[in-house]
Amino acid sequence: MKANYHTHTTWCDGKDSPEAVVLAAIGKGFDAIGFSSHAMLPEDDTSWVLTPEKAPRYAAEVRALAEKYEARIRVLCGVEADYVPCGATPDRSSYAAISPDYIIGSVHFIAAPDGARVSVDESPESLADGIRSHFAGSVEAYLHAYFAQVREMLLTCDFDIAGHLDLVRKFNSRFPYFDESAPWYLAELDLTADAVAASGKIAEVNTGAISRGWLDDVYPSSAFRDRLRSRGVKFILSADAHAADAIDCAFDRFGTCEAFLTFPNASTRSAGSHPLPH
Repeated sequence: MKANYHTHTTWCDGKDSPEAVVLAAIGKGFDAIGFSSHAMLPEDDTSWVLTPEKAPRYAAEVRALAEKYEARIRVLCGVEADYVPCGATPDRSSYAAISPDYIIGSVHFIAAPDGARVSVDESPESLADGIRSHFAGSVEAYLHAYFAQVREMLLTCDFDIAGHLDLVRKFNSRFPYFDESAPWYLAELDLTADAVAASGKIAEVNTGAISRGWLDDVYPSSAFRDRLRSRGVKFILSADAHAADAIDCAFDRFGTCEAFLTFPNASTRSAGSHPLPH
């Protein structure tokens, strides 16, 4: 079964409309396509995320496409929801108004000790400035804060799929700023793998950094996937696509690296979460 559940469109920071993506997926022989617009409901009203006003219209459009193309492809309506302590949560209760088929929980902003929000993946320059200005220049302190926030999200929020668990690697190939083999970093991977396993969430294997030219590898890294796999964590393959032509980016390279789920199912959902379609 060919499917991608992490897809962005013009409803957030994507290039193409949902219908253009559906047609591309049909053309590429997909069995299912899932939309996951960025969402930080109800607090954030920036242009690249769903707001309370936009979310119902987004869901209505995706579900209309599901009906229109039901004979040719399965179309699902999800969200990628951020976790920022005291700001936004990828929790099902926050999105009850649109009843998403699934929720991807992700961390794109780190809550710094001084209360600032430091973007993880905006640009190498903004990241360097954030570490310098809000973590006293300590890369190690920043990375500890990132993984601590990821673990808090995993263990306190009701969502289905853990998005790009080591997003902090995005700039580390072209602009190295930490050693991925350092014992303290590997210890963070161990702690976070423990949290994923305890949460019952599915971990995505995300090819998005490849399509955007930052890495020639997926999130999570091989070392991180080894740790997750050894704890019985289940995986799902995703493109994190921001354009219709990227919905299967590197699937030919990474599609056999794990025993992927074709879609989260009842046996891998966290307790109390919304029933996902089979």
